[in-house]
Amino acid sequence: MRVAAIDLGTNATRLLVADVEDGRVAEVQRRTTITKLGEGVDARHRLLPVPIARVRNTLTDYRRELESLGAERTLAVATSAVRDAENGEAFLGEIEWGYGFATRLLTGDEEAAMTLRGVGPLEPGTVVIDVGGGSTELITESFRTSMNIGSVRLTERFGIHQGAAAAYIRSQLPALDVERALGVDGTTAELAGLAGSATVTLATIDETLEWLAVTSEEERRARLILPDRSEVLAAGVLILRETLRHLGLGQVDASDRDLLNGAALEAAELPEAVEGDAPPGAYTCC
Repeated sequence: MRVAAIDLGTNATRLLVADVEDGRVAEVQRRTTITKLGEGVDARHRLLPVPIARVRNTLTDYRRELESLGAERTLAVATSAVRDAENGEAFLGEIEWGYGFATRLLTGDEEAAMTLRGVGPLEPGTVVIDVGGGSTELITESFRTSMNIGSVRLTERFGIHQGAAAAYIRSQLPALDVERALGVDGTTAELAGLAGSATVTLATIDETLEWLAVTSEEERRARLILPDRSEVLAAGVLILRETLRHLGLGQVDASDRDLLNGAALEAAELPEAVEGDAPPGAYTCC
């Protein structure tokens, strides 16, 4: 079955179109657009009109693409920014009504569980790290937690003051006995791109933080996979560095499977839509 999964994240809106068969996800198309849905949410606890408009425009493009690729069912999942916003559920109702997507607002624990499902079975001693815009998840086979530390949230709270941000990050991190780390987020992907290697070392992370501190916006954007991630990348890298140090790890491996893979598996389990039925959230918003 061909399905589509959409991640309504705090910093990015992402799309995966995939064929799902016997619990396996075969990627057809993957896209990421920096939409900054969580802009201002940490302070105001509301999704703001301009970020919402950016997401709507992106979803219009995504719907056109997933339909052209023949996706039969679509699941859009929402994470930190939407769950923190007072108008988050109304926003999701509007998405269901306007685009016909099934939607799901994930708790932090559900987000971690869906990410683990997408990544698949872990080797013993492995921790999955997912640095998001609003939250960061740490996941093992027997433990998972979602912390309110993310690249957008920390950038808005601390700006360029890395010392204060690092201390705040350290105060949130749990004790874990692990041997290796798998990074499933855009921050790790950017670091891997800068390093030219799927394995990102602490030395590379430190060098990247120094590079981000002394380069211009134009120089940073020229080297990034997604140039629009530039303004919050330093905070994401800082979260990753402090997490690895706290866990006593010297490196992290970038993964090509993540939350979207888990969402694709769940999209394949959605009931078949009945023609003429209104979307589940059709009357939530307006």
